[in-house]
Amino acid sequence: MITAFVLINADIARIPEVAAAIAEIDGVSEVYSTTGDWDLIAVVRVAEHEQLAEVIADRLGKTAGVRSTRTHIAFRAYSTIDLEAAFAIGLD
Repeated sequence: MITAFVLINADIARIPEVAAAIAEIDGVSEVYSTTGDWDLIAVVRVAEHEQLAEVIADRLGKTAGVRSTRTHIAFRAYSTIDLEAAFAIGLD
């Protein structure tokens, strides 16, 4: 599983609608509204690197109300719970 964190600047008047639309995209597991420099953070989880372009560039980045994005790909997850197992449910 490949995990990416997408930082999103959105049209300020449409943040809830933009977040809801992004949450509906296959491959997006969570969307958070945040304080600070970015309006939203989306967590993207896909099986293959090629899918990142489909989810982030082709769909998320073209969502109405998205002004800009910055993507960070995770190398490793450090947690007291087994995140990989939790997010792999139903992938078989």
